[in-house]
Amino acid sequence: MTDMNHDKDLDARGMNCPLPILRTKKALADLQSGQVLKVLATDPGAVRDFHTFAKQTGHELLSQGEANREFTFFMKKK
Repeated sequence: MTDMNHDKDLDARGMNCPLPILRTKKALADLQSGQVLKVLATDPGAVRDFHTFAKQTGHELLSQGEANREFTFFMKKK
């Protein structure tokens, strides 16, 4: 997966549900509308959680990828 332009990084590796989503919610609150957050996570449940989070909040999940059991998500603040 190629790295895309983003405004802030969040390292949620080693955290289990619901911490990656809670930290993402907090990080997005610090961003302006249209800015992008890059999140790294290792919890396999994060894939489902990020899709659900995007649907429930209106933030856009721009992309996701997996490499070496590590997930990368790019979320755009609504």
